[in-house]
Amino acid sequence: MTDAFARRQNGTADPASVLPGSRILPVLTVPSATTAAPLAEALVAGGARCVEVTLRTPAALEAVRTMAAHGGLCVGAGTVLTPEDAERAVEAGARFVLSPGYDAETVERCRLLGVPVMPGVATATEVQRALRDGVSTVKLFPAESLGGPAVIAALAAPFPGMRFVPTGGIGPARLPEYLGHPAVAAVGGSWMASAALLESNDWAQVRRLTAEAVAIGERGVS
Repeated sequence: MTDAFARRQNGTADPASVLPGSRILPVLTVPSATTAAPLAEALVAGGARCVEVTLRTPAALEAVRTMAAHGGLCVGAGTVLTPEDAERAVEAGARFVLSPGYDAETVERCRLLGVPVMPGVATATEVQRALRDGVSTVKLFPAESLGGPAVIAALAAPFPGMRFVPTGGIGPARLPEYLGHPAVAAVGGSWMASAALLESNDWAQVRRLTAEAVAIGERGVS
């Protein structure tokens, strides 16, 4: 059991505690820990408040640690597949957790850790299970492949208390349509800090794309 687990095992948290005012969630796959600090600077300069760092690279946990230390971002960990992943991410400084699918053990571990968790769903069955487990906000993944805003509307109808964070294949052209649905808490996307932009260290473009997305998020509708 990590120190973070021991410190937080009596706490609970809801995604609403980290997402208010942050309807744009840059999804980051950080190739090198040295990228994390300038990336954080560019995102904050563009107006980002929350980010998801996916645990898809060897540098991911160090990137979480560096970006969390920046102070200007609420950093979450994505691609969390196991309870152990959740513990390591929280120990590194993650303030919320996202998973691509629904894993009850990981949800429970996050509950014990006292961190908000947004497990992934793709079907009504998974949404119903999330509600049964006390989860109020879920990640819809992969959103575009599942049907985009239309599937959110379809799922929100029988589950009016559930809020969604769609990610997966979303670009800026579709952002207003997603944000226009009242069941959408935030929208995640990687276009603001794509692999090509990170490889070329194009922080000006990261800042510009983030600022454009944040501006759409503040308007909220198309």
